[in-house]
Amino acid sequence: MSMNSQGRPSTPVATGSQHDTETVSGSKGLYQFEPLIFETDRWGKTGVDLPKAKGTKSRLGGVERTGKAELPGLSEPETVRHYMRLSQRNYAIDLGLFPLGSCTMKHNPRLNEKMARLPGFADIHPMQPQASVQGALELIDELATWLKTLTGMPAVAMSPKAGAHGELCGMLAIRQALISRGEADTRKRVLVPASAHGTNPATAAQCGFIVDEIGADKRGRVDMDDLRAKLEKTDDVAGIMLTNPNTCGLFETDIKEIADLIHEAGGYFYCDGANFNAIVGRVRPGDLGIDAMHINLHKTFSTPHGGGGPGSGPTVLSEALAPFAPVPFILKDEDGFRLVEEAEEEAKESFGRMASFHGQMGMFVRALSYMLSHGADGLKQVAEDAVLNANYIQAKLKTVMTPAFDGFCMHEALFSDKFTAEGIETIDIAKALIDEGYHPMTMYFPLVVHGAMLIEPTETESKAELDRFCGALESVARRAAQDDDTLKGAPYLAPMKRLDETHAARKPVLKWAPPAPEQLAAE
Repeated sequence: MSMNSQGRPSTPVATGSQHDTETVSGSKGLYQFEPLIFETDRWGKTGVDLPKAKGTKSRLGGVERTGKAELPGLSEPETVRHYMRLSQRNYAIDLGLFPLGSCTMKHNPRLNEKMARLPGFADIHPMQPQASVQGALELIDELATWLKTLTGMPAVAMSPKAGAHGELCGMLAIRQALISRGEADTRKRVLVPASAHGTNPATAAQCGFIVDEIGADKRGRVDMDDLRAKLEKTDDVAGIMLTNPNTCGLFETDIKEIADLIHEAGGYFYCDGANFNAIVGRVRPGDLGIDAMHINLHKTFSTPHGGGGPGSGPTVLSEALAPFAPVPFILKDEDGFRLVEEAEEEAKESFGRMASFHGQMGMFVRALSYMLSHGADGLKQVAEDAVLNANYIQAKLKTVMTPAFDGFCMHEALFSDKFTAEGIETIDIAKALIDEGYHPMTMYFPLVVHGAMLIEPTETESKAELDRFCGALESVARRAAQDDDTLKGAPYLAPMKRLDETHAARKPVLKWAPPAPEQLAAE
């Protein structure tokens, strides 16, 4: 059995070894076996005994439950242990490097969490009188000022609840601008690069636009000849949706020319800001000719990601689109801060409302805490370190893996599957990485690269952690190049082995059912 420098197996251990030994309990050392919570139910009771209420009448109007709730009966220790054991099967940024490309899984500083839990921010309610939440409104306004300053844009909509919601905000603002010009019925075409996030064409279609795909050139950037050809007819162009840096981890070097061409054609430039972490403090999107860009607070400003959310996707707008921003938004006058909540007077050109309230207060607090703790120079270093880490990974692995494009990358390193032996696929590398203790990087995306493997380390990771990850991935890559057929069975050391993911996705079992009585009798 070969070992890497951390003393962990870098190749699957042989069947019959101590790792494959079955135990009576189902547990293996500190790894505790844990069935479904319904399978743990053994006694049909609850962990709390409460006397039946006396002298009360039901107010349910005859719709009371007549049967059992069929919830599992567990004691408190059993309940705590169940969820603790499940948590040990979870991969998280607090456990190790999370190399998902295009997702920017970075550390969430605990200082941010402490600030978000302050009573003045955590305990307020969106229906309170505005005079009683002046501090919260001031914080939102200060965060908005930071976002406008960092992007070089004059306006920002704070209410979008996620990145895709921010995209929708930007495209609705573009549509409203076209309506105000009397061109909404004729300008229906939105150009979208082949490497775009899937939400880009979906958002354009949702807003009633027609998506026209632009190809990529050999450098992994927008094919300018294809773009010019698509712009030969200009009177139906509504705009372009472009990510920069793009999903291949590359800066669009022709972005100023792209902006000029779009504006000359009478369209607007929407930029997907998912990768703003790579350029924050270094490049202002407003200087590049961008009209709208959403900002994922979790990707750039360290608010919790995904299930740890909620999300937040403020959208900055150019002078041309600022009048069409959604309500509500904050204004400051002699009486303090106030919310403009109706599409009238100051907001008479607004396209309307996107959400019930003004955004995600907890995410706003966390993001501003991150900005203030870093300062302008610190945010600039964030981008520099994120790009440095990605290039370090690319340089470390390019001798055993195949970079998708020549030259330096930006915030993420992209590899193709050209180095793998016949029969070994990207999915096999992903599964083998699970045995090494890592969540796999983003696989098969972007679609413009065959068998893509997209790695984004962010600025969070130290050189030592990057070396540890590269050592594990290098070992797997060498096995893939040597046609090691044991990769086809990975993972071997995970709680769940290789699954039929296609079958699971198409025919998921979403409800647990107790074994039939005859099955129990047979057992």
